[in-house]
Amino acid sequence: MGLSRVRSRGQLGIDAPCVTVETHLGGGLPSFTVVGLPETSVRESRERVRAALQTAGFNFPVSRITINLAPADLPKQGGRFDLPIALGILAASAQVPPQSLHNCEFYGELSLTGELQHVTGLLPALVAGERANKTLYIPLANRHEAALLPHAKISLVTDLVSLVAQLHGQPEPAQVLADAGPPIDSDNGDDSLDLNQIIGQQQAKRALVIAASGNHNLLILFP
Repeated sequence: MGLSRVRSRGQLGIDAPCVTVETHLGGGLPSFTVVGLPETSVRESRERVRAALQTAGFNFPVSRITINLAPADLPKQGGRFDLPIALGILAASAQVPPQSLHNCEFYGELSLTGELQHVTGLLPALVAGERANKTLYIPLANRHEAALLPHAKISLVTDLVSLVAQLHGQPEPAQVLADAGPPIDSDNGDDSLDLNQIIGQQQAKRALVIAASGNHNLLILFP
């Protein structure tokens, strides 16, 4: 029996509330359950995580695995929780030292080979994580978002194997924040950062589009 907790963040409009990924390994027939208002993309993480762990050479526990994404009343969506779920299983099964996960946040969608894929809408989570003084582990493919926060403690990760080696105390890969590259220029044709990454806030996004298309001034007041 094992228990672990890994920190990440969800997405709620332009906010990024903290999400604790709790993993419990218990007795009984083998199963893999994800609870805590997971949407379809999050429920499907069970198969991605299982395949990624096995392909990368880790031991997938033959036990009753329960993943709780807390708080339970916050909808969870996207593939960003693949990495914290995988690390939760590794920590609960003593394949990753639990103390290495303290004061850290993890984001990343896993391929079936254990490589980390790009995560959309990650910038609000990085801003919130920087304000909370956390060390942030994100996919290398999100390096442009990382470059927008030069003072944040961000580590860019390529795959699950190299991340676990780093958590075991092996030297950190060379491409941390220094290789993030310049921020994306909105004039260079790259539209990977746009309003579609903001979930909800339809009225605010429509106001921004109308103001931009008509070259109008815009004043936004926050409560």
